[in-house]
Amino acid sequence: MSGVPLKRLYPHLPVFIVEDHHDVVSHIYRAIASRHLPLKNIKMVHLDSHPDLLIPVNMCADTVFDKDKLFSELSIENWIMPMVYAGHVSCVAWLHPYWAQQIREGEHTMSVGRDSSTTTIRVTSVDHYFLSDGLYVCEEQLENPKPLRLNVVKVNPVRPGRPAHRSTTGQNPDQDLETPFVKRLRTDTDPANEAGCSQSLFACRDPLQPGGGCTETDLVAGSDEEEGSTSYVVKSLSTMLAETEPYVLDIDLDFFSCKNPFKELYTQEEYDILKELYAFRGPGPDPTEEELDECVDRRVHQLEDLEAAFADLLEDDGEETVSRWANNPGMASLARLVSSLKSRNITPDYEMVHQAGLTCDSVELPHHVSSEDEIDRLITAVQLFLKALPKPTLVTMSRSSLDEYCPVEQVDSVQSRMLAVLEGLYGPLELHKDYEHSSTETEACQPQAS
Repeated sequence: MSGVPLKRLYPHLPVFIVEDHHDVVSHIYRAIASRHLPLKNIKMVHLDSHPDLLIPVNMCADTVFDKDKLFSELSIENWIMPMVYAGHVSCVAWLHPYWAQQIREGEHTMSVGRDSSTTTIRVTSVDHYFLSDGLYVCEEQLENPKPLRLNVVKVNPVRPGRPAHRSTTGQNPDQDLETPFVKRLRTDTDPANEAGCSQSLFACRDPLQPGGGCTETDLVAGSDEEEGSTSYVVKSLSTMLAETEPYVLDIDLDFFSCKNPFKELYTQEEYDILKELYAFRGPGPDPTEEELDECVDRRVHQLEDLEAAFADLLEDDGEETVSRWANNPGMASLARLVSSLKSRNITPDYEMVHQAGLTCDSVELPHHVSSEDEIDRLITAVQLFLKALPKPTLVTMSRSSLDEYCPVEQVDSVQSRMLAVLEGLYGPLELHKDYEHSSTETEACQPQAS
């Protein structure tokens, strides 16, 4: 044991709440520096309507070894992969609500490394999520590759009519979930019977259903392995999480209710034109390496041309400039887009237009504003599978409300309800509310009824 740093334990579970999701990275790094998290092979359970697994396109790979520079270059959609390349994170479970479909369901293995030709970070996955951003390279082209195991797991809300997670007794909120399954789950997850938890949970049915719900007949006929059910979620995570291993529980509050803010900036016609301009043409089935390279080259050139076009329009969006760009292959509809934008605003923000277009490739950004009832049923679903998992080392939470990915009128309520669930499961929390601009303030919260 001599010379081996000992793992440290927090007295109470820390919860770091930020506004912009990439700001959680600094807290993860501090936990590594303080030896609460290991230096390598950290596992993360990531609840979000967005994968956040993109890569800063032009960032030099070596930037990950300069902490301050790295923090300045991260954004909300690309903060996880740099930690993978740095060797800190090796396993991510993206838990997504049923309306988010950006990456194929199931387990993915890939390498994340330094592209020998561009010195940027790139990935070997051929999922369209990565191909459509031009992030793929073959394994042979990667230097210093790091393995990533990605598990994409759907979570459905519990079926309508099931009791919500809120406590009416002033005790642990779990005590009000009085369905037969939850009674059994509570017994199975009692510390005295912890060893039998997973096995018992897999054996019972608790179908978690999309908004339409299901009939009692459907429940009886449902499969133990039904996508989105509690048993499905726990079984998917059980192969990744060991009882004593540290891990990060990361929660974006837009997991529970999510907007695509760009849809409110542009008309449906403008949005349709953007989807046409930025449409991604992927490779055929079972593509060869040559076809994959051609696909990436074609996509990179397409995005570079569109970026150049809108940068040019920022300087001059006169008829001559618009016509010149509209004559390029695939850009004929640019003239209609500019005309529509200028009819509503004499000086369109073309940089924002380009950012909106980047979200319109193969799959649109998710847009699903949940009712209060559905939020409660999703929170209950999260509560149920968290009961069967080991306690996380720390929790990071993103509000995502100022950019309106999580509806601003719902975010405080969702945050409060989710914190009540965490307190009920794990006891006192040590809250760090960064979004209040008081990162030095620490508040010890006792469990309380919501």
